[in-house]
Amino acid sequence: MKVLQKKPILLTIVLILITSCSRISQSPTISPSPLTPTHTPTAMPSPTPTPEPEPVEWWKDIVFYEIFVRSFKDSDGDGIGDFQGIIQALDYLNDGDPETTTDLGIGGIWLMPINPSPSYHGYDVTDYYAVNSDYGTMEDFKQLLEEVNKRGIKIIIDLVLNHTSDQHAWFQASTDTSSPFHTWYVWSEIDPRIPGPINSDSWHFNATNDMYYYGVFWSGMPDLNYDNPAVSAEMMQVSKFWLEEIGVDGFRVDAARYLFADGAAQQDIPATIQWFEEWRSFYKQVNPEAFTVGEVWTGLFVTAKYSQGMDSLFMFDLAEDIKGGVYTPNGPRITKSYLDILAYFPDMNFSTFLSNHDQQRVISFYNGDMAKAKMAAFVYLTGPGTPFIYYGEEIGMVGSKPDELIRTPMQWAGEPGGGFTKGTPWEPLNSNFGEFNVALQDEDPTSLLNHYRMLVQLRNQYPALSSGEYQPLTSNCRQIYPILRMDGEQTLLVIANLSDLEISGCTLSIEASPLSGDYQLSTLLGEGEFEPMSFDADGAFSEYPLPDIVDPWQYFILDLTQ
Repeated sequence: MKVLQKKPILLTIVLILITSCSRISQSPTISPSPLTPTHTPTAMPSPTPTPEPEPVEWWKDIVFYEIFVRSFKDSDGDGIGDFQGIIQALDYLNDGDPETTTDLGIGGIWLMPINPSPSYHGYDVTDYYAVNSDYGTMEDFKQLLEEVNKRGIKIIIDLVLNHTSDQHAWFQASTDTSSPFHTWYVWSEIDPRIPGPINSDSWHFNATNDMYYYGVFWSGMPDLNYDNPAVSAEMMQVSKFWLEEIGVDGFRVDAARYLFADGAAQQDIPATIQWFEEWRSFYKQVNPEAFTVGEVWTGLFVTAKYSQGMDSLFMFDLAEDIKGGVYTPNGPRITKSYLDILAYFPDMNFSTFLSNHDQQRVISFYNGDMAKAKMAAFVYLTGPGTPFIYYGEEIGMVGSKPDELIRTPMQWAGEPGGGFTKGTPWEPLNSNFGEFNVALQDEDPTSLLNHYRMLVQLRNQYPALSSGEYQPLTSNCRQIYPILRMDGEQTLLVIANLSDLEISGCTLSIEASPLSGDYQLSTLLGEGEFEPMSFDADGAFSEYPLPDIVDPWQYFILDLTQ
């Protein structure tokens, strides 16, 4: 059971092979395939796998865009976004021509769940080997993959490993105590009354068999029992199916903290962390260049424990420090947050964002202050890590809880349906879609949309911004955020006034760096005159003067040449 300790790994491997074979022969005859998969589960990797090829870490060089398919673009007028709608909008995201500046310039797409599901959001899956018919067919999805490949865009999909829907055929069969699927979930004859890590009660009564089952999020999402080797084998197979047979480039892992539980310990236990390390070995053998990014929504110390199990992890605390450091101007807060992360992730394999589908949208966090939204975007799109943009963030879409209101349809135009659909949207558009939409902002060179375009394209053009070393400077003005980004021969100085105040007398200092000698400063972004900068033998300088006046919300990217 999920509430017991994990079996020793060698025994687990043996049981996977035995159980995987036996469960196929004993499975109830139910069609279609969600209960009896057409793909034989693959065993987990051996304890001594072959050495992994040297990874190509392509994700460090691109910006991702998170899409809720239901809300992005509707192609057939039924009010629900779909795969064909995304295909129609690809030129907006990346037209495939690096010389143009009219697209957003993203290099990767994260699709929120695309599997069949009874819920609008899709995080309760009923079939891991199919796509949601609301979004189209598997052929439509494969066409989307072909089209993004033409533009050099990578696609990762949400993988919901922790739980299924209570309508999944596996769970329906598991209510029968004589079914081999009974142990695919965690059942108890009595209510264990163990408080859950998210909700006060994670045990739910099932009237079919008068038993209780474990579901850490809610009753409609029963947790899979990873103490059963057949479950691990099946989810390995699901991963292989999407990587090998369908051709996605990787996964965003939902709710990674909760796979195993041990009594009252229901998150981040060693068995969960070990499982992901084994899973990574498995999927890297399927596709050495596959990319995974994990949702481990907790403190940095715990998050770092998953770094050997996934290629990247989302930095939730950093998102709050960037937004907060702009809300109440505080450059040192932001640099400290980055340095804390880099102490755990010196290879910069982490992912950054400002908000996502579970959080208040940025423009709502800033109470409609567009200058602050622009500044927050400037900070994280010039910083290390792999950035993710939540759809609509680039045009200032509003939204606060409940979740439906932060997942509303994309605002493409001011026309009825917002350019999202010719029909009735599945969820009403935000009331401000007539003022905040792609069509209007496309024509305004000072818009938030064109601000995002500029920053993503600069990041694509200058490797120092995407994968360069991060070196903060200090300033006597707390409102100033100054950093160096260094990659080989390329060194960029990034400076921002995080406040709405005109400030003067600001200086920069640094105690050590890899640089030495005298440098000329030329402006890549922003307007201002800067004196030459001299580093001593230790790479230090002190009290380098900024221009006499630094305007409110002013920012610069400067190229240092020796």
